[in-house]
Amino acid sequence: MTESGLTVIFRTQSDIEANVVEALLDSHGVQTLRTAGPTPGLFQFKLNPLGETCIAVRDEDAVDAVRIIDSHREQVGGGMVVPLPQEFDALEARIGYRFKDRGLLEHALTHKSKAHEDPSGGVADNESLEFLGDAVLGLVVAESLFRSFPSYNEGQKSKIKANLVSTASLAEMAEQLGLGEHMILGRGEEKTGGRRKQALLADTCEALIAAIYLDGGLDPARTFLMREFSAGIDAAKNPEYFGRDHKSRLQERLQAHGKPLPVYRVSGEVGPDHRKLFHVEVFVGDDLIAQGVGRTKKEAEQEGAKAAMDALERS
Repeated sequence: MTESGLTVIFRTQSDIEANVVEALLDSHGVQTLRTAGPTPGLFQFKLNPLGETCIAVRDEDAVDAVRIIDSHREQVGGGMVVPLPQEFDALEARIGYRFKDRGLLEHALTHKSKAHEDPSGGVADNESLEFLGDAVLGLVVAESLFRSFPSYNEGQKSKIKANLVSTASLAEMAEQLGLGEHMILGRGEEKTGGRRKQALLADTCEALIAAIYLDGGLDPARTFLMREFSAGIDAAKNPEYFGRDHKSRLQERLQAHGKPLPVYRVSGEVGPDHRKLFHVEVFVGDDLIAQGVGRTKKEAEQEGAKAAMDALERS
């Protein structure tokens, strides 16, 4: 979209409302541009001096855009018109926690691709929240394992913890909570299936943990995590829990069927050093049979081996 031929069709002082309207219009195929605050010359329309967020569309899309927004409005007291119901109600119900500051929840759901595409520079991504959430997650899980398994040695507790906080585990939690449908993504990430990517889902889950912690303190964060991890902690009480790891199981499975041993190749590394994710491909001979993602090469290989076992069992 160019800077000319634009019509401002929506103004708000709420980033949440702006995100909702953008997502609504995007879902109807209407491309938008957003700016916040008085930034002269960025667009050829006059910005509100109060620093409101403005959403603009092509002139030819303006009528349809207004119609789409009006169809989702509701009247409230005092004659105000607010766009859309609170879209986070269902998510908060699934989380089991109601935010006092919903801006924190919005922040936790905002991927860096959205921040990079925002021309105003006023959108903050969730990477700092991921960093904090990882620390809160590690503390709560370690404390729970310390109390739940006093007779287990350090290695056993470390293995349980690694399984619980792995990328695959967090991504599964995010899927169960429906975080993918609420993530605020840039258009490029949206088009490449970002809502289903394990790494993005896991990162958003950690950011959500941090948002709960910042909004309500450690107790609500602990309550949320213990509810989500209760099944995994109970599973660790099974004597068979400490069976052979996924890589060993895959190797044994392939050897039993007369196939070559698996080869693990790092296909990529993404993210800053303190939040790096490794992508690993699993080959059997010349065939790529699975992929894995993890915060270390070892974790990525284990996740790849697990995915390979799942694929072999389905074949």
